Amino acid sequence: MQRIIPEKLLRLARSCPRPLYVVGGSVRDFLAGLTRETSDWDICSPMSTEELVSAAEACGFRAEAVYKNTGTVKLKGDGIDYEYTCFRSDKYVRGTHVPSEIFFTEDISLDAKRRDFTANAVYYDIAADKFLDPLGGRADIEQKRLKTVDDAGKVFGEDGLRLMRLARQAGQLGFTPTAECIEGAAANASLISDISPERIWAELNAILRADKKYGNRRGHYEGLKILDKTGVLDYILPELALGRGMVQRSDFHAHDVLEHTLRAVLYADERVRAAALLHDVGKPFCMKRDGNAFLHPEEGERIAGEILARFRAPKKETTEIKALVRLHMYDFDGKVREGKLRRFFVLRFDLLEKLMLLKQADYSGCKDDLSVCPTNLKWEALLQKMRAEGAPLKKSELAVSGGDLKDAEIPPSSISLVLDELLLQCALCPALNRKEKLLSLARGKKYGADGK
Repeated sequence: MQRIIPEKLLRLARSCPRPLYVVGGSVRDFLAGLTRETSDWDICSPMSTEELVSAAEACGFRAEAVYKNTGTVKLKGDGIDYEYTCFRSDKYVRGTHVPSEIFFTEDISLDAKRRDFTANAVYYDIAADKFLDPLGGRADIEQKRLKTVDDAGKVFGEDGLRLMRLARQAGQLGFTPTAECIEGAAANASLISDISPERIWAELNAILRADKKYGNRRGHYEGLKILDKTGVLDYILPELALGRGMVQRSDFHAHDVLEHTLRAVLYADERVRAAALLHDVGKPFCMKRDGNAFLHPEEGERIAGEILARFRAPKKETTEIKALVRLHMYDFDGKVREGKLRRFFVLRFDLLEKLMLLKQADYSGCKDDLSVCPTNLKWEALLQKMRAEGAPLKKSELAVSGGDLKDAEIPPSSISLVLDELLLQCALCPALNRKEKLLSLARGKKYGADGK
C-alpha cells in the first residue's frame, strides 16, 4: 500500500515518534482491490493533537483546525485533505450520533471498536509498511461482508446515522451485511428519527448513486433494499413504505407498488433517480382514499413536495422533481394528438429529456422490460419529424430574438410573452420560422396600455 501513500504523508509517518496509521475507506478499498482516486485520508495514532501538529507542521502540512476535545486535527498538504484522530474510545447516549464521553487510549483495539464495520477497522502502519487487523476485518473484506465491530445492537444504538451508512456502503461496495448486522439495524431503525433531515437526504442521494462509486451495477437498488429490509424506509419515507404489499394490475405490473418503485430506480438514469423514487408516491394515498390510482400523479406531486420540504432539499431540485412526478403519466397510452404534443414539447422542453428518462425507468420497472418505452418511441419519432421540419423547440431557435422585437418597437414588457406565442405557433407550423414573418406576426398583435 505504500506506493499509493502521498509522499508528504510518508515523510510525516517516518518523522513521527510513534506509528502513524491510515485507517478506514482507503485501507479497505486497497485490500478489496477497489480503485478510486483518494483525495482525503483518515489517519490516526496514539499521539496527542499537539504532538501530531508539531510533527506535521515540520513536514510542511498546514493545520486547518484542531479539536482537542475529540482529538481531531484537519490537515492540508499539497492540496490533499487529511483528518487525524487520536486513538480513543467513545461512549454514546442511545442514538445521539455525537459521543457523550471520549477517552483517549493507547489501545488500537479500543480505537477499532469505536468504528462501525470491521471492514473499516483495518489499520496500515505507514512507516513500517504493514497492516494491523485487531477485529478480523481483512477476512470480512475478502468475503465481501459487512459485520459490525461490536454487538450490532450496540453499534447501531450508538449512532442512528450508521443505519444509512450500512445501506450506502453495502450498495457502493457490493458487500453483504451479516444477518446479525441486519437484525441490529432493524432493532434500532427508529433511531434514524434522531438524525437531521439534511444528513438523511445526503446519505439517501449517495445511495441513489451507489453504483457509480465502484461500479457495483445494482448498488443503488441493493442499498434501497437494505433500507426496506431494516425498516429504516418506514421512518424516512413512510409515504413510500405504504406501497409495500400493495398489489397492482397484473397485466401492467409484476411487482407491488413499493417494489415497482425500487425497480424503477434500478433502471433509472442517475439524473432522475430521486424522481423515480418518488414518481408513484401518490399511489398508496390514492388507493387508500379512492380505491384506485387515477389521481396519483397530482397527489404524488403534492406528497413529493412535502417529502422534499421535510428533507430540506434544494428548491430547484424540488421544483423539478415535483414537475416530473406530475407529468410522468402524460400520454402513457399514446393517445395525445400530435398538435397538443408539439405544444407540450416546447412548453416543457427544459424538462423533456429527464421526463423521457423517467418514463423509461417507470416502464422498465413494471415488468423488468428493458425495451424502449412505447411513449418514448412515439415522442422521439415526433421530435425527429419536428427537427427535420426546422421547428424550433426553444426560444433560442426562433428566427427572431428579443433584441429584434425591441427594434420592432414591441413593448419591452411584452417581449417574453410574444416570443412564447411565436414559439408555439412555429411548433405547429415550422414554415413560420422566418424573421420577417415572425416580425410581421409580432407587429400585428394588439397591445394594451400596459403593453400587453
